[in-house]
Amino acid sequence: MKVAVSVMLILSTIVIGKILTVPANNEASAQEIAPAYAKWGKLAMQKIMEKYPRADVVDYLHMGREAGAVTSIEKFKFWLRTKDKREFGVFVDITFNNQTEEVVDIKYTVTDK
Repeated sequence: MKVAVSVMLILSTIVIGKILTVPANNEASAQEIAPAYAKWGKLAMQKIMEKYPRADVVDYLHMGREAGAVTSIEKFKFWLRTKDKREFGVFVDITFNNQTEEVVDIKYTVTDK
């Protein structure tokens, strides 16, 4: 259930954002609508759920990409709620090779903001 809700949250955020920016007469497929960070957002969500299995993802934000010559970093922020109602944020930075798209590193930073 938690996985389904989390996946729906990501997909709805992505699709609604793209629908609002695509002209009505543009008949783009779902693949064309998905932003470049969708692949990394899915991975970030999977890793967050593995790292914090007893927490629910309440919110999700793509914070942008830091593009480099060899590697780039996709940045996300997740807001989690534990079963005892404690809430906290986790920044997830996914570093990947630009050519191969192989993950080089995943960094987690917990915050209360």
